[in-house]
Amino acid sequence: MFLRELIEHATERFTQVGIESAAVDAELLAGHVLGLSRGGVQAQMLIGGKVSADQAKQITDLFGRRLAREPLQHITGSGYFRNLELEVGRGVFIPRPETEFVAQLAIDALAKVESVNPIAVDLGTGSGAIALAMATEVPNARVYAVEKSDDAMPFTSANFKKYGSVNARLIQGDLAEAFEELNGQVAVVASNPPYIPSAAVPRDVEVHLHDPGLALYGGQDGMDVIHQVSATARRLLVTGGVLVIEHADSQSNQVCQLLLADGWREVQAHRDLTDRDRAVTAIK
Repeated sequence: MFLRELIEHATERFTQVGIESAAVDAELLAGHVLGLSRGGVQAQMLIGGKVSADQAKQITDLFGRRLAREPLQHITGSGYFRNLELEVGRGVFIPRPETEFVAQLAIDALAKVESVNPIAVDLGTGSGAIALAMATEVPNARVYAVEKSDDAMPFTSANFKKYGSVNARLIQGDLAEAFEELNGQVAVVASNPPYIPSAAVPRDVEVHLHDPGLALYGGQDGMDVIHQVSATARRLLVTGGVLVIEHADSQSNQVCQLLLADGWREVQAHRDLTDRDRAVTAIK
């Protein structure tokens, strides 16, 4: 069977059910079976490459899972975030492209710290995406991260073993109580906390069906964990330290008002590359 026929059929079916990245997902899934990059798959399609009956069945099986809106990252077992390839799966929140912008805010703040080995903390690290981006892109920093979920920790631990063995430390626990030994010593605190109101339904089918509720829902108004992040960050940060919080695109004003009420200075909203409100920064 011609690879092109498989890819084109899957792309059409994916489009019909509303998968925006239909062609990309089809090519990546085929590549996962064939051991090829997306570029390698495209090259095979151009030259009329064929697949065996067994390969076609494996590819078709994966297409069926994606058609049922199982996330691409769960099927392949990996998700990409900046320069990282992270292990992900059911039970851990899949890192999103918009969070790369939030990580950049934290990285920029951390890189400006004059200390030889500045300390950064990621509260509710999930897969480890933000923490490990800081650790790998600001290698002189010492990065600490906390994650609560038993289901997420196997993936988080694997990612820290892969990327953070030198300058990043992971613990399991409640972010409200984490790292008391670092009180008043931290230069940057970053967090992508759960912020969806408990009665809301996420827009993306994949998020609604497959991402863990612990990583999604932040109480009745979505702000419960953000309150905790604010309190913990004030405890951890040095005077002049920076807080970076991701939020839903409708929550910018709420987060700003919360931080101002908690005594933060220079509270600033930030729009991501799609021009949506995405994060708030503040100074202790």
